[in-house]
Amino acid sequence: MFEKLDEIEKRYNEIEAEMAKPGVIANMEVYKKLAKEYTDSKELVVPFREWKKAKSEEVKILEMLKSETQEEMKTLIKEEAKQLSKKIEGLENFLRDRLLSKHEKKVQNMFLEIRAGTGGEEAALFARDLFTAYTKYAEKMKWKTELMAASISDLGGFKEVVMAIEAKEAYGQLRYESGVHRVQRVPVTEAQGRIHTSAVTVAVLPEPEEAELNIGAEDLRIDVFRSSGPGGQHVNTTDSAVRITHIPTGLVVTCQDEKSQHKNKAKAIRVLRARLKEKLEAEKEQEISEERKKQVGSGDRSERIRTYNFPQGRVTDHRIGLTLYKLQSVLDGNIEDIVSPLVAYFQSESLKAG
Repeated sequence: MFEKLDEIEKRYNEIEAEMAKPGVIANMEVYKKLAKEYTDSKELVVPFREWKKAKSEEVKILEMLKSETQEEMKTLIKEEAKQLSKKIEGLENFLRDRLLSKHEKKVQNMFLEIRAGTGGEEAALFARDLFTAYTKYAEKMKWKTELMAASISDLGGFKEVVMAIEAKEAYGQLRYESGVHRVQRVPVTEAQGRIHTSAVTVAVLPEPEEAELNIGAEDLRIDVFRSSGPGGQHVNTTDSAVRITHIPTGLVVTCQDEKSQHKNKAKAIRVLRARLKEKLEAEKEQEISEERKKQVGSGDRSERIRTYNFPQGRVTDHRIGLTLYKLQSVLDGNIEDIVSPLVAYFQSESLKAG
């Protein structure tokens, strides 16, 4: 972080010298560009210089403490050092947040999508386990959640499930959950007690604002049908389930969890907008490491960001080499010991990349 701040301060000094040159103001286009960059940099340079001054003062105070012999003076110096330390910590937090805010998206609401990949029924059952873990974590964080869509397997797992989360900090916390989650355990369907490897994909998608994406009614095909589910679940006698197809892209969203056709349609539209925005961004930028397609991959076992090994009670995140022997606790929604290191790692990488 401080290397980045040194670069920004160096550039700030260069701009200051450039703007002071005779004749620069005559070229209003160039001057405006320099002035904007100067103003933007100043927001970081001023507190950074304050931080450097405070660090210098801290060194002097600690040197004084070493040489001081009177207890009364030592107490006063220690108190001054304590206050200075708090000031330094506050400035560091401010600078880190300001730097990161330039890189991170401002997201109000998001969707968490979980899909069963390789592994059939076992993958669908683990998709339900992951959904439960994220739901419990959201409850702990006091985030508002809403089930948007679910496709249930014969054994009660999830072929696909989509949950909306309304909380400003949710996307920042969960965005690095996107990818293939691999599970190694003995399936309930396995008579011989052999360990199987299955895969589930997770995608974390920001919900677009209304103004960000305009979908014309002529681009949508809306089909209604009767809800269905295993064992009579979600079954009713009216055509309340909704399938929406975005004709230009072929994207399809199905919602059938509400008894009201109107509510299912509204939910399906929200999910479609998020998926469409992600698709358009992917085509435009050709790299979407924070979004589903690149992170999730095909759902094959070999592409994985995390492994849940039941025989060993182990969870391993392969991106940061983190291993925890508390698998059941993680599945009970205590995922902060994975989420926090991931956020810290990717924030650090983001700062390095500039």
